[in-house]
Amino acid sequence: MENTNLHFKTNYAASNKIEPFYKGGKVQISKDEKFIFCTCGSRVNILEISTGKIVHSIEQDDQEDITSFALSYDDEILVTASRALLLKQWDWKQAQCTRSWRAIHTIPIASMTFDPTSTLLSKYIQYPCVVFYVRSLVHFHPDMSLLQLFSSSADCGIRLWDLRSSLCLCVLQSHFSAVTSLAFTASGDSMVSSGRDKICTVWDLKTRTATRTVPVYEAVEGVALLPEDQDLSQIGVQNHDLHFITAGSKGVLRVWEASTSRCVYTQTLPSATPPAGKEGGETHDGDDPRSLTYLLTMGASHRVAAVTAEHNITLYQLPALSTQQQFVGYNDEILDVKFLGKNDSHIVVATNSCQLKVFELLTNSCQILYGHTDTVLSLDVFKKGLLFASCAKDKSVRVWRMDEDSGQVVCVAQGSSHANSVGCITFSRMKESFLVSGSQDCTVKVWDLPDNITTTTGDLVGLSARVTEKAHDKDINSVAVSPNDKLLASGSQDRMAKLWSLGAPGAPGAPGAGPALLGVFRGHKRGVWAVCFSPVDQVLASSSADGTAKLWSLQDYSCLKTFEGHDASVLKIVFVSRGTQLLTSGSDGLVKLWTIKTNECVKTLDAHQDKVWGLHASRQDHKMVTGSADSTITIWDVSSTHCSKVPWSRYTVSDLCVPVPRPRPTESLLRYCAVWNTNARSCLDAQAVLQVLLTHLAPEELLQYQGARGHLEGLIPYTERHMQRIGRLLQSSMFIDYMWQKMRVTGSSSILIRAKGWLLKNVFVFASVNGCTRNLAPSRTHYDVLDSNRAQASKTFHSHTATIFRQKLYNFIQSPSGCLLLFSVQLMLCSSCQNFLMGCKIHFLLAMFCESKSMTRVLFTRSCYFLLVSQTSTPHCLLGHGKVQLYRRLQRDE
Repeated sequence: MENTNLHFKTNYAASNKIEPFYKGGKVQISKDEKFIFCTCGSRVNILEISTGKIVHSIEQDDQEDITSFALSYDDEILVTASRALLLKQWDWKQAQCTRSWRAIHTIPIASMTFDPTSTLLSKYIQYPCVVFYVRSLVHFHPDMSLLQLFSSSADCGIRLWDLRSSLCLCVLQSHFSAVTSLAFTASGDSMVSSGRDKICTVWDLKTRTATRTVPVYEAVEGVALLPEDQDLSQIGVQNHDLHFITAGSKGVLRVWEASTSRCVYTQTLPSATPPAGKEGGETHDGDDPRSLTYLLTMGASHRVAAVTAEHNITLYQLPALSTQQQFVGYNDEILDVKFLGKNDSHIVVATNSCQLKVFELLTNSCQILYGHTDTVLSLDVFKKGLLFASCAKDKSVRVWRMDEDSGQVVCVAQGSSHANSVGCITFSRMKESFLVSGSQDCTVKVWDLPDNITTTTGDLVGLSARVTEKAHDKDINSVAVSPNDKLLASGSQDRMAKLWSLGAPGAPGAPGAGPALLGVFRGHKRGVWAVCFSPVDQVLASSSADGTAKLWSLQDYSCLKTFEGHDASVLKIVFVSRGTQLLTSGSDGLVKLWTIKTNECVKTLDAHQDKVWGLHASRQDHKMVTGSADSTITIWDVSSTHCSKVPWSRYTVSDLCVPVPRPRPTESLLRYCAVWNTNARSCLDAQAVLQVLLTHLAPEELLQYQGARGHLEGLIPYTERHMQRIGRLLQSSMFIDYMWQKMRVTGSSSILIRAKGWLLKNVFVFASVNGCTRNLAPSRTHYDVLDSNRAQASKTFHSHTATIFRQKLYNFIQSPSGCLLLFSVQLMLCSSCQNFLMGCKIHFLLAMFCESKSMTRVLFTRSCYFLLVSQTSTPHCLLGHGKVQLYRRLQRDE
């Protein structure tokens, strides 16, 4: 350890992603049982069962939602139908569209199916598949020599069609609600139908009559026949009569014997408390999130696939109906994520639900944990990786244990004594002796753990809080325990972080066992979202909603360093590289890697579209995981490092925080550009400097400077975001040019002045002052300036044009970018008609600077103002009270 050089990380690369692939709709499994096809908005995603990864994604060019799809029985052809009534035939293995045509229907297609041969019907029908619009389903008879088709619609009947004559042969009447599923025997002589009327009907297709009605006492969404040549005694099948499985609103699979209408097996669900709001545990049909919506059979591998209302796909293995694999189609908002397992082989995820999800990274298979009754907010994993804790809005904390061999997770302990939602939790670091929780009731609780917590079996262990301390005046967002288990840090919405002494951990009733306040860290301008102890130094890191991360000394509680770069709240912060680097994640969807010694942002990672709530580094420090509100989980591997020549043992806290020698001017400019470009207030200055550098320096010369490549890579994601924002602003501002072309204004410029008075009377002025948007009612000055002109203006302004103008301008100036643009509109309305178009040319330039608080905005706005004055042929029109008000506003901004 003494001679080990320190490796600084310089980049991370995304190695795996868990993202939404199914948001409801049809699910189909390929004939070879290797792929699952499912709809996700305007795409059909193909999931490989063995790896759990999306191998292909078929998307409509028109971006319309896909209403239905069908896969041929030979797994060669995929046909999709969208809301635009367009059907497309795909070679899904190459993700290429081979054919498209317009549907003959006038409303979207709800169900499609192929014939069992995939090509036989091409002799009789134009396309190798049959498409019908129905409310429920269509299904071919398994014996294609009969050329018969079954369909069901809102009339609750099952119609049998002859495909040769296109006539309806009969209507099978038994159900009193929508028919949801049909299942045929191998011979095709019998059929079982299910419906939401809580019955299943067995049909004799030779006589076309119902032979038995089986009451199942739940709304059934799927039915599947069990094979007759397999020993299924483990699930209650004792003879070779017809047996079938049902899936419905109760969320369990049940096996029924058709001849006796008897349920011979009921699946056992994991024990869970009823969802919050259900008194006594009572649920109505469709209310249970675990209710099943589809049931599919996989005959070759003797498996059954069930789809839940929460968009989870579970594969069960016969003959015991044991869970083999589970895939989560949609995670909703990710609130926290942590590595789990001895070798970080799993991750545990808290989403916007009361269930926890444990993913195996190798296969993306998921285990869903039930226990909490409200949204889980935070997680923490003990250093060995097999024990973790969770807290939730149900005011409780739970401790979970993973079996090292099987990977199964069970809840081993539970505690509940907070008066409000528990928002953060942390484990002790040296031994599994206690955990600490922070709540919205402004208190911190220390919970003692039993000695046998890692080996206990059977009933849950009840946890009791050793001590309760009112720590802050507002919600507590984060708690952290020091590496030696002697200190506790807490961060709150009251903009403070506090340091506490934990006394003697694990010794209830011992003197000093409760937290004692040691010091307060003051300096953040907004609430503190996260706190974290350095693993090697007497340093505390904190992140805040003010967009900064800070490093604090534990000796005198002073701020050692401030890291600025995020454009919004910094939500999470962790130490990496043995405490010499930091990882931060923010509401801007970005993850940043910082080097503490140089105060430099080494890398900006842009892989999320929304707030990054979850951030965690592996114990081996070679990868990290992030989870975002965009429902995406990303696993990152270290892709490059830089080896420091200084041995690790020589680094101290003072070594990390002293300034470094000043680099060359060009290097400093480039580094400052990368920092300035992360903030909308200073991005224009950064782009101006960057333009000078790129103009006067060759790319080869620029890349020779130290860190140039990293700085340039860091500029790319922010520059793209700035361009998108300016593009949206330009698009929104075009309506002024459009309205000017449509307005029929005649007469002198006085008419436009009166129009301005009418405009000021009927809209609110949204001004940006110090970067904050505030709603200002029209001031009395506006009324006094043009009071005498209002009556005449209302007569000369066309009513229909005025209404449109007012409505569009009101919508536009709701945004901060409408502030300065409204001033430019005033300038243009007060100028003469011949100068109005010239004003339109610069109004966008004025609006570009409305979101900036820097001096650049003020100076540029003033220069544009005087440019307009100097080029106006009637300057006296610009010397009115409205111009004086603008000039005074610019002076105040300075």
